[in-house]
Amino acid sequence: MCHTTARQVMYWYDEVSLKSATKRRQAVDRRTALKSVAASGAAALASLTPEAAAAADLPKLTITRIRIYAPPNVNQTFNQSNMVVTVETTNPKLIGVGEGGMRETLEQCAGRLIGKNPFSIERCWQDMYRSWFYPPGREKIHALGALDLALWDLKGKALDVPIYDLLGGMNRNYIECYATGGGGMGGTVAQRAAAAMKAGYRIFRIDAASGPGNTFNSRTKVKQVVRDARACRQGVGEEGDWMIDFHQRFDFADALRACRQIEEFEPYMVEDPVRTESFLQDIPRLRDLTCCPLGAGEEWGQRWDFHRLVENHDIDFNRCTLPNVGGITEMVKIAALCETHDIGIVPHFTGPVATAALMHALGPFPGPVTFEYNYGATKPGTGQITHLNEFVTFRDGKLWPNNRPGLGVVLNMNSLKQVSEVAQAGPNRPTYFRPDGSQTNW
Repeated sequence: MCHTTARQVMYWYDEVSLKSATKRRQAVDRRTALKSVAASGAAALASLTPEAAAAADLPKLTITRIRIYAPPNVNQTFNQSNMVVTVETTNPKLIGVGEGGMRETLEQCAGRLIGKNPFSIERCWQDMYRSWFYPPGREKIHALGALDLALWDLKGKALDVPIYDLLGGMNRNYIECYATGGGGMGGTVAQRAAAAMKAGYRIFRIDAASGPGNTFNSRTKVKQVVRDARACRQGVGEEGDWMIDFHQRFDFADALRACRQIEEFEPYMVEDPVRTESFLQDIPRLRDLTCCPLGAGEEWGQRWDFHRLVENHDIDFNRCTLPNVGGITEMVKIAALCETHDIGIVPHFTGPVATAALMHALGPFPGPVTFEYNYGATKPGTGQITHLNEFVTFRDGKLWPNNRPGLGVVLNMNSLKQVSEVAQAGPNRPTYFRPDGSQTNW
């Protein structure tokens, strides 16, 4: 029965892929199908008064099944998972897509979703977060975030609108990107920097004096950092930008030496200047002793990891990303925190589905945003993203919004391997509510 159901899901995704390929020319076909399961479409909502729009009903659905898939290129380099999840509902044509987490943490979170209303996203998020004895650590937050992406994808599809329109609409024409490692361009540091600018990227990025072998003498490597910084500035020119990732390789004294010596070359950002474990102590000290802009956070989970650094203006850029922080639901709250304190957001690279989700979550953010984007102009369905038939719109070093509903991604099910599914509600853990129905801890 599972095999038959999977084939039915594959058939539906193949059908959506074919329609998406001609969507710009024949958009009415798919939109008509989706609007048949939604109470109203985006155009209808736009014509309503605010009160009437708020009262407009989404379709009455419940979550029936969560499937977990491994993509062809499972990320085994470090725990930035690119596992794919789908959330199925009582309407077989509405399926949400997310990314992240590992099988065990995904299964535990997924069990809390079965039978729930997929459009009550905050309620679902709080339940997955609070229903167990220990607060979720970063690995479990990653899984929770993957399912949160899928719930937002579902809601956008049900209303036939991009998610960014549910979050206030795009507040920028495009999102600037930089390519990790200079986009694989050859030549000297200065030549690679110049090539990145010519390709349309806003920023050229290098790391902290990598070289052959695994030995890293931080005291002597500071000299190479300075040489590379000088070359970067030469390559990007006066109007370009460059940044450097210290990769937490330097002790505090050497990080300070390096920052002070590269100040004259005006870096856009120095990323992860000290060890993550010492961020709360050492970054404020570093902030007082250098004028280099500082960024941190690719290993962070939720706001409680870093809110003091943001509130005290100890960093200039927050590097937290999706789904690590717990999905779009949490990222929107982080963006509000950063906006309050004039902190920009430069999210760490992530899987392709989560990259599309970042576009939606941060497109409405009014502060500075730059993406670490390392997929280049790879076309979906080929190369490193064989499991996606539609992805993001990238050209000239920038990510451009499109108006596909939900996250705007379409899976190629033939390239995915199902590794698990959850169709039964998880253990009946005790859940407590305040008198108004909002959740509190068990």
